[in-house]
Amino acid sequence: MQRFIFLTLSIVVSFTTFSFNSMANESKVKTNEIEVESTLVNKIGFSAVALDSVLIDKFFKKYTKLKKYQNEVSDLYQKREYNSIWYDDAAINEYGILLYQKVSVLNEQGIKANMAYMNVIESAFDDKASNKLSKTEGELLLSSMYFFYSNNSGVDAETLKKIEWVLPSKNVSYDTVLDSLATNPVQINKDANLLNTQYYKLQAMLKKYRDIEKNNLWKRIDIDTENYKDLKPFDSSVAVKQIRERLFVIGDLKQDSKRNVYDEEMMAGVLNYKKRYGLKLNYTLTLEHINQMNEPIENSIKTIMLNMERCRWIPAKLGQAAEYVMVNIPAYRLNYIKNGKNRLTSDVFVGSRLTETFIFSGNIDRIVFSPYWNVPASIVNNELKQKMAADENYLAENNMEWNDGAVRQKPGPKNSLGLVKFLFPNPNDIYLHDTPAKSLFDFEKRTFSHGCINIKDAKGLAVAMLEEDQEWSKSKIDESMSGEKETPCILKNKVPIFIGYFTAWVNENGEIGFYKDVYERDQRLDKLLFSDSVAMQ
Repeated sequence: MQRFIFLTLSIVVSFTTFSFNSMANESKVKTNEIEVESTLVNKIGFSAVALDSVLIDKFFKKYTKLKKYQNEVSDLYQKREYNSIWYDDAAINEYGILLYQKVSVLNEQGIKANMAYMNVIESAFDDKASNKLSKTEGELLLSSMYFFYSNNSGVDAETLKKIEWVLPSKNVSYDTVLDSLATNPVQINKDANLLNTQYYKLQAMLKKYRDIEKNNLWKRIDIDTENYKDLKPFDSSVAVKQIRERLFVIGDLKQDSKRNVYDEEMMAGVLNYKKRYGLKLNYTLTLEHINQMNEPIENSIKTIMLNMERCRWIPAKLGQAAEYVMVNIPAYRLNYIKNGKNRLTSDVFVGSRLTETFIFSGNIDRIVFSPYWNVPASIVNNELKQKMAADENYLAENNMEWNDGAVRQKPGPKNSLGLVKFLFPNPNDIYLHDTPAKSLFDFEKRTFSHGCINIKDAKGLAVAMLEEDQEWSKSKIDESMSGEKETPCILKNKVPIFIGYFTAWVNENGEIGFYKDVYERDQRLDKLLFSDSVAMQ
């Protein structure tokens, strides 16, 4: 399975400045906490898929048991002008990974998932596979898997043509079908599960925002951008009156006093607005905030529609589970739900643009307290050996040691994984963990990791998940998190986890939150859903 090495190493010697290139609007951060991350390793194949009808024919002559899919696959690529579907640059994209996961769990759904060459396609996801697939073979195997899935999941080609998709478009593009089928292409049952009711909450918000648009209530905030000064409590201006009106229209204020003074009533509305947009909770309104308010309402409407489609991606059984963990990447937030109630909410930081955190669903089966961090060989060879040569005490000074020919960082408060990690089998080797770099949670944009999810309240999550396990009292958890020795905990009941990507989400209070599209995935999904360039006839 395709894997990344997700590494965070806190070092208090030699480094004092950590620069985040991804923060265009943030100042440089000076800290004793330095995150050293490996590069993306072992990308699959070459940089572009060289496909044509001859190569497709050659592929099916080699993989004869898949020949029954040849006509469908050929037709698919002909319509796509032989462009790649499942790869971005040199790596399998999120749609390829989601499709692989769906096929892998068909047995759980009562469908015999014995597709020919399943073991072969696994090598496309496995960076340690001895017989690496070429990118071309990986691409065509995934497309064969796509048609296998469509033929065995109760959604056939004829049905697909008749599906009345929720998002309006003149035609249903083939890309739309690929996107939805690879994730969760079923008509949503309103009462099916808790999470898919999010679709209907977004639908209600879509109506609200369309009514605002129809009634011309989305008025522009008039400011002089060149001479603008931050608005603060008790300032007075025409812009304040206009902002107050906007906050009332979208529901952050219950009434519009029409005052042009930034009073206490408006302060509460500003805080609610910032909370919904994932912004720092203060009363200052900067030019960036005003520019955000002045974005056309069409942008908000499109964002709601895109995230209605993403509701199809939520595993149906997740909302029916007694407990589950959900991470929303753009919101930088983790929620632990138990018995239908939100038991814990925690800030997180996620992967950078170069090492994005993937959408994923699975089951947490282990918690490891005071974990070791096994330093990858690439870091040892490219970074640590030079430092060890310059300083013979380097490993000891950084709480590291040799272990069977490899280097590992010993448990402790400065360990890169913090004092606890949460493990769930997945093809990308990502997991949840604590972090010593607590200052990073102070930033609005938190894309710092190499793909893993760093939790601010990791201890709180562990305590909540083990609350009913009599073998794990709070005192035992405290002792296990002392950093003295690694202590594993095998969960008696696996806890479902869903790592999602929602730039719009309606909370339990009926308030919609909009979050920055940190990985620029809205644009890609927008193209898939609304493009008429490749339409099914």
